[in-house]
Amino acid sequence: MGTGTDSGQGFLMNKLFMLLVLIPPLAGPPPAVTFAAPPDVDAVRGWNEAALEAVRVHRASDADAARTYAMVNAGMYDAVNGIATARGDRARGFALRDPKGAPPHGDQQAAALAAAHTVLTRLYPAQAEGLKERLAGDLARLGGGPRVAAGRAWGEAVGRDVVAAREGDGSYPVETQPAGSGPGVFGQAWSGVQYRNMKPFAIADAAPYVGSGPPPLGSLDYAAAFAGVRLLGDAAIPDVGKSAVYQYWALPAGTAQPPGEWIKIALSVQRPLPPADKSRLFALLGMALADTSIPTVMTKFTYRHWRPQPAIQQADTDGNPYTERDETWRARAGGMGSSPEYISGHSSFSGAGAAVLAGFFCADRILFTLVTDSAPVDPATGQPWRRRFPGFSAAAADAGRSRVLGGQHFGFSNVDGLAMGRDVAAEILATRLLLKSGPTHAGACPR
Repeated sequence: MGTGTDSGQGFLMNKLFMLLVLIPPLAGPPPAVTFAAPPDVDAVRGWNEAALEAVRVHRASDADAARTYAMVNAGMYDAVNGIATARGDRARGFALRDPKGAPPHGDQQAAALAAAHTVLTRLYPAQAEGLKERLAGDLARLGGGPRVAAGRAWGEAVGRDVVAAREGDGSYPVETQPAGSGPGVFGQAWSGVQYRNMKPFAIADAAPYVGSGPPPLGSLDYAAAFAGVRLLGDAAIPDVGKSAVYQYWALPAGTAQPPGEWIKIALSVQRPLPPADKSRLFALLGMALADTSIPTVMTKFTYRHWRPQPAIQQADTDGNPYTERDETWRARAGGMGSSPEYISGHSSFSGAGAAVLAGFFCADRILFTLVTDSAPVDPATGQPWRRRFPGFSAAAADAGRSRVLGGQHFGFSNVDGLAMGRDVAAEILATRLLLKSGPTHAGACPR
């Protein structure tokens, strides 16, 4: 028989047993809450591709194409940057539209989509229906909700303001420089000279970048360049490789134009970037390409230098004892070009594009593969020639040299054009879209 103490302990044990039976066991720690990642429509890629196609369909000039890429990408950057600034992220300078009024809760991708769509439909109203369908598809992938609606409304406002900011910027109406005459002078009228007066997107002034001019006709330097293009660019000397390199970079009307190939090169770089950084890269690139077109046209307008074909056919008029006339000489590419020879626009655009990409990534030697819009068909594959480049400057050098191989430019126009583009890009990288506080550079690379 137990003691009183034992009886009390038994009573308590029975109560505890009843509690354990009647109360269900705890389920353990609650499962971790997970949230689905927002859908990624890659607005920067998709709408740069839309801009490239719009330029092809419109058959825009190289300067007009560059202006398009600058406006589309400035709009996407300002839309994304505005929301980032409103959220309290580290503030950056804006391109054309300040962040005032940006919704902190807005969806950045929706904002970028809407900004690009608004710009492109105003630049190319004939393509509005297709662009509208593209926007609807992208927005559907993002889903609905107040964040997407707010982002879209903000992006549309930014796009309208970007277009308004570039109204009357000097890119229109079209102006023509009359045909010239005499030794060393481009002998045709050419249109598009209004771009020499276009308001820059990012540089302070285009005038300091105007080329110093071709060598005097009677100089040894001119004679050396004359001899180089006469040999390399001669249609009477068959060379499949040289002709293919020329065609690869020819990019006539109906293509994305030389500036567009640098947009494509940027799209081909396999370096993952968040939307804010990606939009900044393409804004820098677009503005550099557009601003390079200004001193390029200014230089052509100022010097009005003749192309190699008339130069060689009329060499007896240049006063140089080291050049020889050949009335039968024809450029490998055919024709005499639609604008003055000095300076090479292919080269200046390429110099700018390569410098922006190398500066942004802090590396020039980044391997990429490119099929240009004018690439010849590779007989081995039956497909357009797909080329691999070891880096940006290598592609720029190839693009510039292609103009000499085609008999379209002298070597000095290529060298000076590449330098012009690099210099324009250097100013933009050093001064635009930088952080407003804290370190903004790591060596020569913008941050």
